[in-house]
Amino acid sequence: MRSPLTFDLVRLAAACVLVVTGFLGPVQAADKGKEPVSFQHKDWALQCDNTRTCRAVGYQSESGESEPVSLRLTREAGPDTPVLVDLQVSTEKASPASLHLKVGALSLPGLKGDTPRVPAAQVPRLLQELLKNEEATVAAGKDRWVLSLAGATAVLLKMDEAQGRVGTPSALVRKGVKPEASVLSPLPAPVIKAVAPLPARKGDAALAKPLVAALDRASTEGQCNGDDAFNPANVQVYRLTERKVLLSVPCGMGAYNFSSLLWVANDRPPYKPEPLQDVDGDFDPASGTVHSAMKGRGIGDCWWVREWQFDGQGFVLSGESGDGMCRGFAGGAWQLPTYVTR
Repeated sequence: MRSPLTFDLVRLAAACVLVVTGFLGPVQAADKGKEPVSFQHKDWALQCDNTRTCRAVGYQSESGESEPVSLRLTREAGPDTPVLVDLQVSTEKASPASLHLKVGALSLPGLKGDTPRVPAAQVPRLLQELLKNEEATVAAGKDRWVLSLAGATAVLLKMDEAQGRVGTPSALVRKGVKPEASVLSPLPAPVIKAVAPLPARKGDAALAKPLVAALDRASTEGQCNGDDAFNPANVQVYRLTERKVLLSVPCGMGAYNFSSLLWVANDRPPYKPEPLQDVDGDFDPASGTVHSAMKGRGIGDCWWVREWQFDGQGFVLSGESGDGMCRGFAGGAWQLPTYVTR
């Protein structure tokens, strides 16, 4: 289940995928295989990545009065893998020295750090209490946060399903006697080759004028805010290889999101600039990465991020993450990976 805002974020993210064809040979959009599991119910959400590692997050009730608080449960795939539990709160005051988490009959004082981790020995009991109660409280001195547990059972059951744990001893919700060996194994993260582009050469910046002149602007209709975006003074030229350069045109400025379009071209006539379709990303010439980030609203409490890596032949997807639940954490509480690589 996705909220309308989550759907919008995903739709915006889809528009930011770097799809490249035809320069230096076919550019590889990494094969993601089966789509990672994504699920949201009430105040909880689940995101599993392409290795089958799953992360479940819960927040304060959207209709309540609590300041932002969140709990994250992380579990890798495979038999008998542990559950890691991290806690986070947001406050306008100085960061608390320690937090006191209470769920049902369980009391866990002295949790230290910006994102304190629940001791491993206490996690099994904590999981039991999460499934039995309607809320948890977090305290620091006189300050108090209320974590909603509405949706936790459905989300943790979905995590079990995604990892093939339902009916096994390691299931979080529906335990059983099926052999633990039947739990799905982790999938390997794809290995990609990272290649740094060549350094800029004298005269590369001067290529902006002829490259812009060679562009087919009809293909950018509706994507750029006025002709000023194509002013050569506003565009950037980056060296990729001996004969190829990347042209970056600042094409759109929204209320709190910025977009640009990229082309790959020859560094001498005929330039033949080829567009990188549906791109919204910043190119880092030092690392050879294109970074795309979209936030759901002005305070930046929900994001969707994608990154692509130059491998000497083209660009491949190297990472994707996001959290569509906008619950008041400036900058976002967590980034939940959907796609990871090595």
